[in-house]
Amino acid sequence: MSRIGKKPIPVPQEVEVSIAHGQVRVKGPKGELSLNHHPAMLVAFDAQQREIRVSRPNDSRTNRALHGLTRSLIANMVQGVVKPYEKVLEVHGVGYGASLAGDKISLSVGFKHPVELPIPKGIECEVKGNEITVRGIDKQMVGQFAASIRAVRPPEPYKGKGIRYKGEHVRRKAGKAFAK
Repeated sequence: MSRIGKKPIPVPQEVEVSIAHGQVRVKGPKGELSLNHHPAMLVAFDAQQREIRVSRPNDSRTNRALHGLTRSLIANMVQGVVKPYEKVLEVHGVGYGASLAGDKISLSVGFKHPVELPIPKGIECEVKGNEITVRGIDKQMVGQFAASIRAVRPPEPYKGKGIRYKGEHVRRKAGKAFAK
């Protein structure tokens, strides 16, 4: 039995859950999310105990893999509609910066022109100084958009310039060694 898959998902009072035809819908104070889960997985909501349980029909390799995955995706949805996910990125480098322009984020990171990324629907961005905060109820969308911002100019190991996650450690390399 999957250790993650067998754990029930507690549902807070302010969250509404509906399960029908292979689709789980979660509605909370911050928004609404839905997931079309694999037809082999059995998802049930117990209204008395306010918890969602995910079970699998047998112990085949595919079903074992899908069991924990389905449970994690639903748990992320329940958590996201109550408290949005957030990723913070830092921009390091002389002359490097970021700014918001309507529904786009503009990054000035050493290229001859600023790089503009459209902000996806359901994602909020905030820029304060050299920090970019990406916030939203869908964990996958927040992580993907933060990764696409970082991919514009990942931190380089010699001077440490670039865009990195807050708290990310960049291993620095020594520069050229001159022979005497």
